Amino acid sequence: MFALMIGASYAAVPLYELFCQVTGFGGTTQRAEAASETVIDRMITIRFDGNVNAALPWQFRPEHRTVTLAMGETGQLAYVATNIADGPTVGTSVFNVTPFEAGVYFNKIQCFCFTEQRLEAGESVEMPVVFFVDPDMDKDPNLRHVKEITLSYTFFPAEAPVKPVAARSEDRTAADRL
Repeated sequence: MFALMIGASYAAVPLYELFCQVTGFGGTTQRAEAASETVIDRMITIRFDGNVNAALPWQFRPEHRTVTLAMGETGQLAYVATNIADGPTVGTSVFNVTPFEAGVYFNKIQCFCFTEQRLEAGESVEMPVVFFVDPDMDKDPNLRHVKEITLSYTFFPAEAPVKPVAARSEDRTAADRL
């Protein structure tokens, strides 16, 4: 049962990515090539959340919990990931936006999601996100009441744990004699 759970955690990321791309489920955001050309007066607070699957020995957090900006204004924030294992590990993240209906208006210009991230033992890295909220959200009658959007990332193991290099056969033979 445990092996099945570990296997499912490795498969979760690519399956979730595929599902979200096909269905637009779970607050799937838009990918933008450039910043918005329009900025309006309506302010929106973006809340940032970071999580790690129990099978990945990392710490992961946003450098700030919230940022408030005008719709259409470009924002940038970094998440910090630290490998707390004794050896290298590889993780990949999935994300969602809540409320889910706001995902279509949340545009990411730069993101680390769905990209394998390798961290050496004890290594910490900053992972930037560059984004804006499309001012057209202000015209959506279902979202006029929304004053806050949450961007949440969860990191999962990307592959089987990195194994140490096996000893040479003559070293193993000598060790067996002891």
